Amino acid sequence: MRELSVVGVRVELPTNQPIVLLREVEGDRYLPIWIGAVEATAIAYEQQGVKTARPLTHDLLRDVLAALKAPLRAVEITELKENVFYADLLIGDGLRVSARPSDSIALALRVGAPIRCAEQVLSEAGIVIPDEQEDEVEKFREFLDQVRPEDFAG
Repeated sequence: MRELSVVGVRVELPTNQPIVLLREVEGDRYLPIWIGAVEATAIAYEQQGVKTARPLTHDLLRDVLAALKAPLRAVEITELKENVFYADLLIGDGLRVSARPSDSIALALRVGAPIRCAEQVLSEAGIVIPDEQEDEVEKFREFLDQVRPEDFAG
């Protein structure tokens, strides 16, 4: 398993499909995962420090895990089958629960849990951005600084 960090979310044009972009902590591969608008909003809210009047679903799950004294230890993106990513939540002392990567990432950001990915998944779906495209990554980061969660409302 390789640890990943969340670069951010954006909307892919022309389809208006949200993407979460992850990057190896110790490496140069990026992992783009197409996600739903609700999950994109949840990730963007957390990254931007937006606080809602009432808990969102991912906030609720965080609070339930805390109340049960069952901390989220890590998120693992485990497989890619027919262009669908699969992930597990590692909870407490060895409990493993299957979850969508987008929900898993939104929850991991809320509790500060590490996000890891199987080497096989990174080998298959990871991309290396050549040096000449690093400028594009910087533009993407600037875009992320400017985008608002409301931009993902469907």
